[in-house]
Amino acid sequence: MPGLYFEEFEPGMVIDHEVRRTVTESDNVLFSTMTLNMAPLHLDAEYSKNSIHGQRLVNSLFLLGLVAGISMHDTTYGTTLGNLGFNSITFPKPVFHGDTIHVRTEITAVRESKSREDSGIVTFRHYGINQRDEVVCDATRVGLMLKRTPGPARVAADETA
Repeated sequence: MPGLYFEEFEPGMVIDHEVRRTVTESDNVLFSTMTLNMAPLHLDAEYSKNSIHGQRLVNSLFLLGLVAGISMHDTTYGTTLGNLGFNSITFPKPVFHGDTIHVRTEITAVRESKSREDSGIVTFRHYGINQRDEVVCDATRVGLMLKRTPGPARVAADETA
């Protein structure tokens, strides 16, 4: 499914992404070791038994990448010129091996680019949600999105008089 062009985004728009992913022990161990995050809370089962969670936690940066990745197919696939940044990221609940994550995206802002006629700026709020309907990741991301038809800025209906 192709991504959406700038003109197709509206503030308040909500997308429930169909793709779900169960996080495995391999995901967590490989991501943590590939990124040199050797925290025993991600890698050491015996150490983690004595933690407040009683088991290993999934690496939060893996979770953030998963949430952004799941959202991409319905929002930015082939229509983004790049991420401009993440304004806010929180992890309100822990994620463990075997949790299944789905994603909901809300469009919170849309504006014309001040320097480019071929694109606009969209603010996405991504919610990673586990199988118990608990939000485990809440991330606000800003993306530079390609316009379907490059040209001058859109004019609001009340400005055309």
